[in-house]
Amino acid sequence: ATRGEAGEVAAEYLRDYASIAELREAELRCAAGHLGLSGVHFLDYRDSGMAGSADNAHPQAFINAPLEEVAQKVACKIRELKPQVVLTFDPIGGYRHPDHIHIHKATERAFHLAGDPDFTCDLPPYQPQRLYYHTISKRFLRFAVGFLRLIGKDPSKWGRNQDIDLTKLLVDFPTHARINYAPVLKRKEAASRCHASQIGPAITGGPFRWLLRLLRFDTTDFFMQAYPPPEEGKILTDLFAEA
Repeated sequence: ATRGEAGEVAAEYLRDYASIAELREAELRCAAGHLGLSGVHFLDYRDSGMAGSADNAHPQAFINAPLEEVAQKVACKIRELKPQVVLTFDPIGGYRHPDHIHIHKATERAFHLAGDPDFTCDLPPYQPQRLYYHTISKRFLRFAVGFLRLIGKDPSKWGRNQDIDLTKLLVDFPTHARINYAPVLKRKEAASRCHASQIGPAITGGPFRWLLRLLRFDTTDFFMQAYPPPEEGKILTDLFAEA
């Protein structure tokens, strides 16, 4: 929805770019290339920054865009691309980023709006078959919080800008799908490295490198199924199963 232009970026990353937005778009396209995505689409809103930051009040900030306006744009994009499966953030936006929460709500609305014949845009109705929310591994989060405290670091000040509170992410969302990405681990890591300005040595260096190495042993992504209602006790290993 945005180009991630809020926040701070070390000067060396901006050397070849006119703005943070230009840098972040290049990083995203780099990652998309490694993942083999067919395209990248923007809604052209402005990054709202983390909760409580001055960027929240910017008139073009994504969180200030009416939810229905955003949902309609996403619904039209769904009709254009015709995906079988739609993915978005969990209800807390992964790490409680305001924009992630806003796009979660808009995508949930758009998923149903896309197939509604009473909603009109330039394309005919199309209803995707499944809607999933990506969730963070709570086992990893609990380990990370304990590890950081063990080495004398504050888990409420995580990330390059120390504006992520890991202790507030421990929400037990149900798991309806576990996807093992071990076969494409190298491709996933290459895509992650594209986002260098958002990772940096503050996260990958020092004692944190051991935390990241341990993470490599758990090559699982977790998803909550929002639609259709999940079958009780069933854990999918393929997001496209029966889709």
